Formats: sequence, structure tokens, C-alpha cells
Amino acid sequence: MSDPDSDAPDAADDDGGPVAVLLDVLPNGRPDDDRPPSRKTPVAYGLGTDSFRLYELGLDEGADASVGDRVELDGPGVGRYREVEYDDLTRNAAAEVEYAVEAIVDADERRFVDFYNEAGPITLRLHQLNLLPGVGKQLRNNVLDERKRGPFESFEEVSERVSGLHRPREVIVERIVEEIREDDLKYRTFAGREE
Repeated sequence: MSDPDSDAPDAADDDGGPVAVLLDVLPNGRPDDDRPPSRKTPVAYGLGTDSFRLYELGLDEGADASVGDRVELDGPGVGRYREVEYDDLTRNAAAEVEYAVEAIVDADERRFVDFYNEAGPITLRLHQLNLLPGVGKQLRNNVLDERKRGPFESFEEVSERVSGLHRPREVIVERIVEEIREDDLKYRTFAGREE
């Protein structure tokens, strides 16, 4: 059972439950848990596939879980979960964040290509596209001009049509990872946003 207080705005899979990619699995519980081993329960850390929120999951005894697995937060094998901060992650979980973000972006390319199609102004002087690493005024204007000609269908097409934007997928991944790691960013486009 999940915590009743848990508000997990993460993508539902076909069965309707929020989903997370596992970053670390601790079958013997957390190392800082001073309880005797017989009282500890398996723990995992995960990254929500929709909101990019970080979670600590209490796993059921004998749950078959590995790093990189996608699990339903309300599904079988997960006894409870709660949202955590980046600094609460184990070193192994923190090291897996970028790989998990890449896997989420690759599994749902259309969603992230649509960011290039739909990004809009934040203020009179700042555009969502400018939040992407390396995207300044000129590159932003190139994206805006090209999308007027028709929507982008893939990262490859973004790269081909927008002069100077050679790694559109990697730029998105880099921004998402930054939003996950930095809790004091003024603007958020992908991680932890309220839906």
C-alpha cells in the first residue's frame, strides 16, 4: 500500500498506476537504519517517469527488483513510497539519474520533441527554450522559425532543420538532470512541476 499522503503525478502505465524507474535497490534496507537486520525491509530509490520526482520505495520482502526496472508505485511489490530530495539518494542512485532520464526520454521521444514544438515564453524577456543548455537568442529564434514551417517529428529532424542545434536530445536530458539535482532553480520545465 502507498502512503495516503503520496501525491505521485507520474505517468500511468496501461494499468493506471504511476511509474518510476529504479535507480538503486537495497535488499537489506538502508545502511543508516539502526534496526536489527530482521526488522529492516528492502528499499529502492526511483525516478518518476512523468514528473521526474525522486522517490524512496519500501519494497515487499522477496520483491524482484533491479536498477533500471520500471515499477508501478501503487503496484505489487511496493509497500510504500515517499518523495525525497536529490541529496537523500544513495551515491549509486545519484549516479544512475542521468541514465534513467535518458531511458525515459528515449521511451517517450514524441513527448520531448513536442517540447521543441510547444515551448513558449516564460516572461517578456525569457523563453522556455532559453532554459536549455547552450540555447541563446539566435538558436531559440532558429527553433521558432523552423517550427512555423511545421512541427518537428523526431530529435533527428530537429537537428537537421535547426542550424546549430546538433544534439537536441542530449540538451533536453542535460536540462532535466539539472532540474532534478538543483532544488533552487527559479524556473522548471520538466522536473517536479505541478500538473
